[in-house]
Amino acid sequence: MALYVHKYGGTSVGSVERIEGVAKKIKKFKDEGHDVVVAVSAMSGETNRLIELANAITDQPTPREMDVLVSTGEQVTIALLSMALNKLGVPARSYTGAQVKILTDSAHMKARIQDIDTNKIKGDLSEGRVVIVAGFQGVDGDGNITTLGRGGSDTTGVALAAALNADECHIYTDVDGVYTTDPRVVEKARRMDKITFEEMLEMASLGSKVLQIRSVEFAGKYKVPLRVLHSSKEGNGTLITIEDDESVEQPVISGIAFNRDEAKLTVLGVPDIPGVASKILGPVSAANIEVDMIVQNVAADKTTDFTFTVHRNDFVKTEAILREVAQSLGAREVSGAKDITKVSLVGVGMRSHAGVASKMFDVLAQENINIQIISTSEIKISVVIAEKYLELAVRALHTAFDLDDNDK
Repeated sequence: MALYVHKYGGTSVGSVERIEGVAKKIKKFKDEGHDVVVAVSAMSGETNRLIELANAITDQPTPREMDVLVSTGEQVTIALLSMALNKLGVPARSYTGAQVKILTDSAHMKARIQDIDTNKIKGDLSEGRVVIVAGFQGVDGDGNITTLGRGGSDTTGVALAAALNADECHIYTDVDGVYTTDPRVVEKARRMDKITFEEMLEMASLGSKVLQIRSVEFAGKYKVPLRVLHSSKEGNGTLITIEDDESVEQPVISGIAFNRDEAKLTVLGVPDIPGVASKILGPVSAANIEVDMIVQNVAADKTTDFTFTVHRNDFVKTEAILREVAQSLGAREVSGAKDITKVSLVGVGMRSHAGVASKMFDVLAQENINIQIISTSEIKISVVIAEKYLELAVRALHTAFDLDDNDK
């Protein structure tokens, strides 16, 4: 007998029929003799509906009241799923985050879990019940309802699995696992049987939307095996776990991630003096704008061109900030482009294999794709290219690094 924590997203519980389907899936685990704890999201579209109600009242709702409001979505789901299980003859009990309790800090709308009281859960499990916990929410030390931010139900599921020392945490979603790249771009993309936490974290941060980044970080920290599965299809999904040192045939590249939401800005002709990077990026950071890739080139005339990327939604705001900065620094001009994209190779196999970067650059050169920016880490190589070449680049790289599923 094993202990599994299941997490079901909004589409998985988006209707009464789907909730009943989830109940049947859980029943199979119980019939096999396993213990099951479930974390659920609100029904698809419900959180957005609640946010729209708040915005109809005021365009500046207080974070505390927003948490009180949006946390009600999960309360509906836990009750309905508990009813569906009891109807099938499976004893079940639902809990809000406060009832468990899931203790968080007081950062409303982006709280972080500090502790989970597992006594009620363990008591119910010992009596043969399925325990259903509202994802995405908790309670602070003063008893205020808090929420964990978008995608927080994944984090709830992983945190429960860690606190209960579960055998696996199953993340049920609308895909049947983690693929080598987006199947909508590459038809021969292959579902991976296994991927490391490190690789999954890179994939998630680089644009893969399968898992929320914080949940992967949490799982890696507490060594909770994660498995991504389809909520309505059978299959083994993808297991996300620690690196397997015994695996001799570790693939060099595990996957290719890309992000279409990039924009590039350059400050040209900046005096090459100490602290210039801080003077450029300081005001950008103060405006709560996240900077991604950075490149600085020093010319023979002792000036520098400073280039970096931001989210495309922040392009106009960042450009306005840079024009003021450029004037104060005596820079020549500010230029920018929104028609770019970032493509990244990810794989722990890079640690023990040379020549990955040169092969990547050669493949792109053969397709006449110009590289604008390059960034590397121990298990990742990212390049910025023109957005119009995105699909061509991903397909060419996918084939060149032997990621194609040749059965498709």
